Amino acid sequence: MIPSPQRLIACFSLALLGLSPLASAKEGEVQCGNLIYAGTKTSRCFSDAFLSAVQQRTSINTSRSFRSLRLDSDELFRFPFVVLTGEGNFSFTPRERENLKRYVESGGFLLASAGCSDEDWDKAFRREMASLFGSGSLKPIPMTHPIFSTVYTIKSLQAGKKPTRGYLEGISLNGKLVLVYSGDGLNDSANSRNCCCCGGSELGNALQINANILAYALLR
Repeated sequence: MIPSPQRLIACFSLALLGLSPLASAKEGEVQCGNLIYAGTKTSRCFSDAFLSAVQQRTSINTSRSFRSLRLDSDELFRFPFVVLTGEGNFSFTPRERENLKRYVESGGFLLASAGCSDEDWDKAFRREMASLFGSGSLKPIPMTHPIFSTVYTIKSLQAGKKPTRGYLEGISLNGKLVLVYSGDGLNDSANSRNCCCCGGSELGNALQINANILAYALLR
């Protein structure tokens, strides 16, 4: 069931208390960041269609597109929700590690996705998370978690071109989920531009999953 507009607004306001003033294109508009990391790596085609879906189905006023944002910048702390995705091996810089850890500890939320189910990116991401939060910090998220019912009711993760792992993974701090990760990929390739994701799974109901994750992040 979709939360009432009043509850969304109230919880959204509380969720932002741990962050600096929200970056927005318009007054009161939620701006979501697309991270640039490890030099110049970033997503070139991660679909932003879920932003419009959240705006249409809830009272959350979202920008219709991502804003490019450097992980090593102070501006990071003005965004309540950011996306990290890509392909190939990578390593964060010391400043990026420091910023990311402080970001989620202070109330920010990270959605991470291995582009086209890329195995090298998956290994690099897991290595970085273990370095920041400890080995085994990434844990499967059960389908009974509230993240699967904030906007859409999601009963399963739909396979793309390959069988899926059947679950998302996350990191929780102080009992709150602060990061969601998909090794299969959440690109929503049906709505992305100039991106075929021909080598990976890319979950078939990625738009609904991403919309739920965003709503959950703002409602914590």
